[in-house]
Amino acid sequence: MTYADPDAFAGEPSHVGRGGPEAAVEGGPASKRIVAGYGFWIFILSDMVMFSAFFAAYAVLSGATAGGPSGRQIFDITNTEWETGCLLLSSFCCGLASIAAGARRQPAFQLAMLATFVFGVVFLGLEGREFVGLARQGLGPQRSAFLSAFFTLVGCHGIHVTCGALWLLTMMAQVFAKGFRDDILRRILCFTLFWHALDIIWVAIFTIVYLIGVA
Repeated sequence: MTYADPDAFAGEPSHVGRGGPEAAVEGGPASKRIVAGYGFWIFILSDMVMFSAFFAAYAVLSGATAGGPSGRQIFDITNTEWETGCLLLSSFCCGLASIAAGARRQPAFQLAMLATFVFGVVFLGLEGREFVGLARQGLGPQRSAFLSAFFTLVGCHGIHVTCGALWLLTMMAQVFAKGFRDDILRRILCFTLFWHALDIIWVAIFTIVYLIGVA
């Protein structure tokens, strides 16, 4: 019977349970692209959780009109359809901008982002006109719990669109000044995720608040 000499392995590192020598080479902190993408997805999901709470509050308070008008009496569905069309078109243009960025085509990117901005601003203008019209009729958020929930939900979405529009202008300026650097491309990707997420939330608002409200 022969025995292995323990001294023969004294200088060899053990890779058992560590994935072999290749794992040692591949280890280390994640790249900025992975960290930024992961962190932004957490932000998007936290936003979804916040809006879910607003939707739940609206569902509970939609009938609490305090003797005032309901959604059927105050919602202008035609105006809301125009808002929806503008936001969907802005999302389509945002997708075109993302494709142009991937192809490093700056003129096409700037044009698509400008169209995204214009449609977003028109959306905000239509929403602002709706809010001002309601306020002039004495139907502000203080009138009833229903209107408080309505202004909170729809207004919060409008604030997000406003922030997104400002972010969009920043992205246009950065690409114009610095080109399609890797870090700028990551920011463009995050922006497109944010803008499309706002579209998804608006479709839910249009369905739950407006369509069901006027039914």
